[in-house]
Amino acid sequence: MFNYIVRRLLLMIPVIIGISMIVFLLINIAPGDPYRAMLETNPNITAEDYENMLRSIGYYDPLPVKYVKWASQVLSGNLGYSIDSKEPIASLLPRRLANTLTLSLPALILSTMIAVPLGVLSATRQYSRLDHILSILAFLGISIPAFFLALLFIKFVAFDLGWFPIQGMGSIMRGYTGWRLVLDRLYHMVLPVTVLTLVQVASRMRYTRSAMLEVIRQDYIRTARAKGLPEKRVIYKHALRNALIPVITVLSMSLGSILSGAVLTETVFMWPGMGTMVYRAISNRDYPVVMAGTMVLAIVMLFANLLADVMYAVVDPRIRYD
Repeated sequence: MFNYIVRRLLLMIPVIIGISMIVFLLINIAPGDPYRAMLETNPNITAEDYENMLRSIGYYDPLPVKYVKWASQVLSGNLGYSIDSKEPIASLLPRRLANTLTLSLPALILSTMIAVPLGVLSATRQYSRLDHILSILAFLGISIPAFFLALLFIKFVAFDLGWFPIQGMGSIMRGYTGWRLVLDRLYHMVLPVTVLTLVQVASRMRYTRSAMLEVIRQDYIRTARAKGLPEKRVIYKHALRNALIPVITVLSMSLGSILSGAVLTETVFMWPGMGTMVYRAISNRDYPVVMAGTMVLAIVMLFANLLADVMYAVVDPRIRYD
């Protein structure tokens, strides 16, 4: 297993380089001048100063030269500066990524804890009234977009009932510290985490149900039942373990999609995470931030796939990578 992980990590290097080349090419061939806003908003900058600045940063260099300069800066720990906020990306990115993970990881854990038991319950009671109810709820959850569900929660739960705040990460004007700050942060997390959890529960429950229905029809499950094993042991020890393999695949893909797909939820709830950062960067043509954010999402997806392969061997001892 250790040798396999090392090989996979080494194989990630050319993949990351290839992704960076493609993203860098797409960003640099996009029409428009991302620095034009500086000239329009700052009357003290003359056209001559503007041209000198573009030459100094290598704006007119050939694409291969630009890429080599960018890659060398990244390897040295310099991710550049945001064109919009003038803030170093190396300090902006970790903060925004931490804010997104604050929403995404609890939603991922909660949705899995809810979806897997419901999927097992639906599969073991196929075509029952409970199965029909869960299937209808799952189809509704899959059909409703995340941003629309977020707006519904804001309207009825936050605005009408006043149970939770509408937006933001905390009560800035209160000046909380210590445990009050932690509780206030958790209080503001309730609605966005709930929305992300409900959106994921629906699809994940359907995947679990389908996987369980396929497994419980296998011969070894019928043999286990014929030997008189308790039904709970048959389902949760033998069937569920094999049914989790496709579910793990979905979970690994979900980690990257949560980070990228949280842009709508973060925008609706004004949560300062990766989603709102990339959305604002694209809107303002802040290409250094777009490049950095895209690379982070790509690297997260690669490590999520590696984690899924490792989990396969943990769940199913028959899988070996030696």
